[in-house]
Amino acid sequence: MIYYNHMQNARDRLLLAAAELLDGGGTVSTRAVCERAGVQAPTLYHHFGSKQGLIDAVLNHGFTQYTAVESSGDPLDDLREGWDRHVRFGLEHPSFYGLLYGRAEPGKPCAVTAPAHAALRDRFTEAATKGLLKVPADDAAEQVLAANVGVTLTLITQPEPDFALSERVRESALAGVLHAPTTDAAATRASTALTLRALVADDPAGLTPGERALLGELLNRLAR
Repeated sequence: MIYYNHMQNARDRLLLAAAELLDGGGTVSTRAVCERAGVQAPTLYHHFGSKQGLIDAVLNHGFTQYTAVESSGDPLDDLREGWDRHVRFGLEHPSFYGLLYGRAEPGKPCAVTAPAHAALRDRFTEAATKGLLKVPADDAAEQVLAANVGVTLTLITQPEPDFALSERVRESALAGVLHAPTTDAAATRASTALTLRALVADDPAGLTPGERALLGELLNRLAR
């Protein structure tokens, strides 16, 4: 059983305790959450009203940054807005953010933060359909989310958050996975392959599973 440092905010400890129980498939009872967070039941009710109120708070506690951004038709603008929302969330909830992202376990993805990665992957898939990607959408999502988390943790530790740093890292991360307009034949071929792969994944157009697998392998080779 993990007990949290009592110098940490009780509300954040409750959120993290419930998140870990949900992530591990354990029983999310009031008693289990309170024991894990090192608080009494009245503390849970004071902050969330009920156990369900706590669970609802966990499920909606900022890990939908990228899905919360309505598509504007410009994937780059949407990605920037999602990045900035993620940073703002971390700065508004530094204890919870630090507890969650600072307690990573080797080889164990976090189910609570997974929606942010999935939503970001969808954003990059949208960018791929417009011919903007120079790496696969999964790779782009992993690279950008890693940079997003890293800069957020850095800003949390600063007495005065350097938002210009966030913007520089954001633009560098996006430039690493999105290409500028080019006439280079190899770059154009790679971008076109990624675009076609995203379009086929979205609409197989009657292809058999075997045909999709073969086409996917060929497009992967062309994308490299």
